Amino acid sequence: MTTPSDDPLQRLSALLETGRFQEALDGFLVEAAAGAPRPSLLLLGATAATRVGTLPLGASLATAALEQFRARGDADGRMRALNLLGVISFERGRLPEAEAAFAEALELARQLHDTLMASRASNNLASAAHLQSRPHLALTLYRQALLEYQRLGDRRGAAETYHNLGLVFRLLGELNEAESASGQAMRHAELVGERSLMALAVTGHAEISVERGELGLAGQELDRAARLAAAAADEVGAAEVGRVRALAALRLGDCEAARSAVESAADVATRYGIPLMQAECAVVAAHAARRLGLAEEAERQRAAATAAFTRLGATGFLQRFEQEWAEL
Repeated sequence: MTTPSDDPLQRLSALLETGRFQEALDGFLVEAAAGAPRPSLLLLGATAATRVGTLPLGASLATAALEQFRARGDADGRMRALNLLGVISFERGRLPEAEAAFAEALELARQLHDTLMASRASNNLASAAHLQSRPHLALTLYRQALLEYQRLGDRRGAAETYHNLGLVFRLLGELNEAESASGQAMRHAELVGERSLMALAVTGHAEISVERGELGLAGQELDRAARLAAAAADEVGAAEVGRVRALAALRLGDCEAARSAVESAADVATRYGIPLMQAECAVVAAHAARRLGLAEEAERQRAAATAAFTRLGATGFLQRFEQEWAEL
């Protein structure tokens, strides 16, 4: 009888479920070196690569899995591969590709009566709507996904969706709603126990604390998020912590600290190819440089942020940045 220890699919699935993404990727690479992997194993490898931020490898593996699933007439596999490819395209700022993949995955999920995958695809489509500054559509889609996650008892999905709701409410300036959603994200993430997910939720709550001017609380939350990201070897999560630390430093008037923290975060965003994080880092860098009297650097960072938001179609993010810039 096959046990999880000698079945690579079960072994890698167990690692992914417990948030040990780098171990899962290392395990996949060992299996792949031993022979041509099955599409299900390719998809697990793609998921692990995506979770650690190695997006080009994730895209390559997910595309290979999709091709094999199509050749086998495996609709379930196609659905899962398409959803992952949508996630990767979204992270790389390729929104038309992302939305097309999510929409196809959602249609397959409905055909297969796969409620969980339908919820994930709806959640992902909501994230695309949020980025493109369609907040009310995003809220509708997130709430639909959340209802299904709650019905299915999927706490991980609920944590991610509550976190995303918090992002939308924060951009709308509805900080009480944002804090409530973010609090629920932390509660569900704690129950899941995955450190990278917990780091994400805590960082999101810290950013709301910064917006409220509760900088002492934000600092404590960011310290905790940093420990969680480090324990999970989550470099992208740690970079998000750095970006929010830079925002807090700006609020405190420590522009040199803000500049230093956001520079490190921007390096990670550039290395992993995450355009939204790059744009948000450029926003902080522009403000810090401007306050330090570094006019040329400030203008360069401002232009970089504006160009990135424009490429992403993130008009709400851009309008907020332009308003802050004009007010200062």
